[in-house]
Amino acid sequence: MSQPARPIRLYSFPQSGHGHRIQLFLSILNLPYEIIKVDLLVGAHKQPDFLKLNPFGQIPVLDDDGLILTDSHAMLVYLALKYGDTSWLPTDPEGAAAVQLWLSVSAGQIAYGPSTARVVNILGVNLDQARAQTIAHDTFRIIEAHLSARQFLVGNSPTIADIAGYTYIAHAPEGDISLEPYPQIRQWLGRIEQLPGFIPMVKTPVGLSA
Repeated sequence: MSQPARPIRLYSFPQSGHGHRIQLFLSILNLPYEIIKVDLLVGAHKQPDFLKLNPFGQIPVLDDDGLILTDSHAMLVYLALKYGDTSWLPTDPEGAAAVQLWLSVSAGQIAYGPSTARVVNILGVNLDQARAQTIAHDTFRIIEAHLSARQFLVGNSPTIADIAGYTYIAHAPEGDISLEPYPQIRQWLGRIEQLPGFIPMVKTPVGLSA
């Protein structure tokens, strides 16, 4: 496994699930990195210096020796291909397609479900939390059934699909979404938490986590 020429810089915020998934993968891959805090609460992500890095004004941003990436799923793909191995991102057509499916779920149902429900409680954003909770439970029921036949989202070893989905599902209670009805999901979360290099995201005492 190769190593970066210098520590990778990750622009993020401690309570960002998008940022945490990248920090988690960097840690699991045992790569040197440093976190540059972007304080969302004071609008640092909309300031000119940050917009030079990401014109969309969103975190995280990854800087690998001058290469700038601005989408967390793109970052996972990049890190897996450059510093990981094919277990994290299979190269066979079926495995690659399966990972892509779950990355789409992460960007879709998970983002509009548990992620949205959580941000309402944490940041007071004016979004439809009830709808987000419904999306979350509908999605969790599908994932629960899917995990009944496998250890991870794609087969029986972890991939970037699991890294992408972990954080917002693990922190769903912060959006008033209970994980108690989903034993397979809770076991899956536990398996990820047992991976060497695992680091948790800071818990926020809101919702069911209060």
